[in-house]
Order: sequence, then C-alpha cells, then structure tokens
Amino acid sequence: MNDHLLYSIILQLVGVGVIIAEIILPSGGILAIAALGVFGYSLFIVFKEISVTMGFFFVAADIILIPVLVIVGLKLLARSPVTLRKTLSRKEGVSSQSSELESYVGTHGNAVTDLRPAGIVLINGKRVDAVTRGEYLEKETGIIVTSVTGNQIIVRQKDIL
Repeated sequence: MNDHLLYSIILQLVGVGVIIAEIILPSGGILAIAALGVFGYSLFIVFKEISVTMGFFFVAADIILIPVLVIVGLKLLARSPVTLRKTLSRKEGVSSQSSELESYVGTHGNAVTDLRPAGIVLINGKRVDAVTRGEYLEKETGIIVTSVTGNQIIVRQKDIL
C-alpha cells in the first residue's frame, strides 16, 4: 500500500474523530473547522500524490460520510448520559415564579414605598416588588395589579382607569 494513501486514510479517520469530538464537546465550531482542515489536507495529498480518480473517490466518501456521521452522532447524543434527559414540569413541582404571580392580576393593595416607577406594594398582606407603566405613585396610594409580564407585577393607581 502506498504511504501517501495510508497517510490520507489516517487523516480521514482523524477528521472523523474530530467531528465526533465536536458533537460531544461543542466548541463553537472550532473543532468543526479543524476537521474540515484535516479532511481538506487529506484530499490535497490524495489528489497530488496518488491520482485524481482516488481523490474523487475520497471526495465522494467524505460527502456521504460527514452528514451521516453528524446525524448519527446527534441521535446518539440525544440518548447519551451527557445530555439532560429529564424534562422539568409543573407536575413534578417545577414552575416559574410568574405562574404564581398571575394570581395577583386584578387584586388591590397599597404602595409601601414610592413607585418611581418601581417599588414595593402590599397585596393580600404580602410585600412584593411592582412597577408602574412609568407613572410616579406616592407611598400609601391604593393600587390595582393590571398584569404580570415575566416576573414583573405591573400596577396602576386604583382610582384611575
């Protein structure tokens, strides 16, 4: 067997190994670029030192091998212990804070601090952070919760529509 052919096959296998490493250890594409460089250098050696026919054989093999390797690798990675298998759900006691805050919509309370536009309000005997839509509200002002956006409670003055 020709030394150049053996060297090119070894480079192809190194390229496959680097692609596998990219799938397991995401590097932001650095390993993928390194793999392309290894494949490219291998093809250069085959075309220059062996023959054009063998070079096209290697190109065809790479065109088939690389996508198959990536697809199979990603499917195997989905079932691997490296990935997070369990999906968190409310049923298991995991929920965002905003679902708890939704219960405040429409309730009345009082401003504990000045809202400029953020501050603390007292709703159902509980102190919570709240914001207005840009208005200034003095402390002791009656408020009503109009909405919840993310983890923010939006309030307005009680007697203003």
